[in-house]
Amino acid sequence: MSGIDHIAISTADYARSLAFYEAALQPLGITTQMKFEGPEGNVAGLGGAGPFLWIGDGGKLTGGRVHLAFSAQNRAEVDAFYAAAMAAGATDNGPPGLRAHYHPNYYAAFVLDPDGHNIEAVCHAPE
Repeated sequence: MSGIDHIAISTADYARSLAFYEAALQPLGITTQMKFEGPEGNVAGLGGAGPFLWIGDGGKLTGGRVHLAFSAQNRAEVDAFYAAAMAAGATDNGPPGLRAHYHPNYYAAFVLDPDGHNIEAVCHAPE
Protein backbone atom coordinates (compact mmCIF):
# COMPACT_ATOMS: atom_id res chain seq x y z
CA MET A 1 0.00 0.00 0.00
CA SER A 2 1.36 3.44 -0.86
CA GLY A 3 0.91 6.62 1.13
CA ILE A 4 2.87 9.43 2.65
CA ASP A 5 6.06 8.22 4.31
CA HIS A 6 7.20 11.57 5.67
CA ILE A 7 7.04 15.34 5.20
CA ALA A 8 9.95 17.73 5.69
CA ILE A 9 9.80 21.50 6.01
CA SER A 10 12.49 24.12 6.36
CA THR A 11 12.18 26.88 8.92
CA ALA A 12 13.65 30.34 9.33
CA ASP A 13 14.01 29.85 13.11
CA TYR A 14 14.49 26.18 14.00
CA ALA A 15 14.12 26.54 17.80
CA ARG A 16 10.98 28.68 17.53
CA SER A 17 9.35 26.41 14.95
CA LEU A 18 10.21 23.21 16.81
CA ALA A 19 8.76 24.65 20.03
CA PHE A 20 5.60 25.65 18.10
CA TYR A 21 5.09 22.17 16.60
CA GLU A 22 5.82 20.40 19.90
CA ALA A 23 3.16 22.51 21.65
CA ALA A 24 0.56 22.56 18.85
CA LEU A 25 0.73 18.84 18.00
CA GLN A 26 0.96 17.45 21.55
CA PRO A 27 -2.87 17.29 21.87
CA LEU A 28 -2.86 15.02 18.78
CA GLY A 29 -0.32 12.65 20.36
CA ILE A 30 2.50 13.82 18.08
CA THR A 31 5.80 14.39 19.88
CA THR A 32 9.49 14.75 19.04
CA GLN A 33 10.88 11.26 18.40
CA MET A 34 14.48 12.20 17.54
CA LYS A 35 16.83 15.12 16.96
CA PHE A 36 20.17 15.27 15.18
CA GLU A 37 22.49 17.52 13.23
CA GLY A 38 22.76 16.50 9.59
CA PRO A 39 24.52 17.89 6.53
CA GLU A 40 21.97 20.71 6.27
CA GLY A 41 21.94 21.53 10.00
CA ASN A 42 19.57 20.75 12.86
CA VAL A 43 16.71 18.34 12.20
CA ALA A 44 13.91 17.01 14.43
CA GLY A 45 11.55 14.15 13.62
CA LEU A 46 8.05 14.28 15.12
CA GLY A 47 5.41 11.58 15.09
CA GLY A 48 3.36 9.06 17.04
CA ALA A 49 4.58 5.51 16.44
CA GLY A 50 7.57 6.92 14.54
CA PRO A 51 8.69 10.20 13.00
CA PHE A 52 6.91 11.38 9.86
CA LEU A 53 7.20 15.19 10.16
CA TRP A 54 10.74 16.53 9.88
CA ILE A 55 11.55 20.10 10.89
CA GLY A 56 14.87 21.52 9.73
CA ASP A 57 16.76 24.78 9.89
CA GLY A 58 17.36 25.07 6.15
CA GLY A 59 15.69 28.48 5.93
CA LYS A 60 12.23 29.75 5.07
CA LEU A 61 10.75 28.56 1.78
CA THR A 62 10.23 31.15 -0.91
CA GLY A 63 7.47 31.25 -3.50
CA GLY A 64 4.73 29.61 -1.47
CA ARG A 65 3.79 27.82 1.68
CA VAL A 66 3.11 24.29 2.80
CA HIS A 67 -0.28 22.93 3.92
CA LEU A 68 -0.09 20.13 6.49
CA ALA A 69 -3.28 18.42 7.66
CA PHE A 70 -3.13 16.22 10.77
CA SER A 71 -5.82 13.65 11.64
CA ALA A 72 -7.65 14.09 14.92
CA GLN A 73 -9.55 11.30 16.66
CA ASN A 74 -12.43 13.58 17.61
CA ARG A 75 -13.56 17.20 17.59
CA ALA A 76 -12.17 17.81 21.08
CA GLU A 77 -8.68 17.06 19.74
CA VAL A 78 -9.21 19.61 16.96
CA ASP A 79 -10.23 22.18 19.58
CA ALA A 80 -7.22 21.30 21.77
CA PHE A 81 -4.85 21.56 18.77
CA TYR A 82 -6.18 25.01 17.93
CA ALA A 83 -5.87 26.24 21.53
CA ALA A 84 -2.34 24.85 21.89
CA ALA A 85 -1.23 26.27 18.54
CA MET A 86 -2.60 29.73 19.33
CA ALA A 87 -0.94 29.66 22.76
CA ALA A 88 2.33 28.71 21.02
CA GLY A 89 2.18 31.79 18.79
CA ALA A 90 0.20 30.70 15.74
CA THR A 91 -1.83 33.07 13.62
CA ASP A 92 -5.51 32.14 13.22
CA ASN A 93 -6.38 30.88 9.74
CA GLY A 94 -9.80 29.42 10.58
CA PRO A 95 -11.09 28.51 14.05
CA PRO A 96 -12.50 25.07 14.87
CA GLY A 97 -15.76 24.34 13.13
CA LEU A 98 -17.61 22.37 10.49
CA ARG A 99 -16.57 22.87 6.86
CA ALA A 100 -19.68 21.36 5.26
CA HIS A 101 -18.51 22.43 1.80
CA TYR A 102 -15.95 19.56 2.06
CA HIS A 103 -18.45 17.09 3.56
CA PRO A 104 -21.06 17.21 6.36
CA ASN A 105 -18.73 15.91 9.12
CA TYR A 106 -15.52 17.77 8.17
CA TYR A 107 -14.55 19.45 11.45
CA ALA A 108 -11.27 21.34 11.27
CA ALA A 109 -9.15 24.19 12.53
CA PHE A 110 -6.43 26.06 10.62
CA VAL A 111 -3.46 28.07 11.87
CA LEU A 112 -0.37 29.61 10.32
CA ASP A 113 2.91 28.48 11.89
CA PRO A 114 5.86 30.85 12.53
CA ASP A 115 6.94 30.54 8.87
CA GLY A 116 3.42 31.09 7.46
CA HIS A 117 2.70 27.42 6.66
CA ASN A 118 -0.99 26.48 6.82
CA ILE A 119 -1.40 23.82 9.53
CA GLU A 120 -4.72 21.97 9.97
CA ALA A 121 -6.18 19.45 12.37
CA VAL A 122 -9.23 17.62 11.00
CA CYS A 123 -11.76 15.09 12.25
CA HIS A 124 -14.03 13.33 9.73
CA ALA A 125 -16.16 11.47 12.29
CA PRO A 126 -19.69 12.59 13.17
CA GLU A 127 -20.30 13.66 16.77
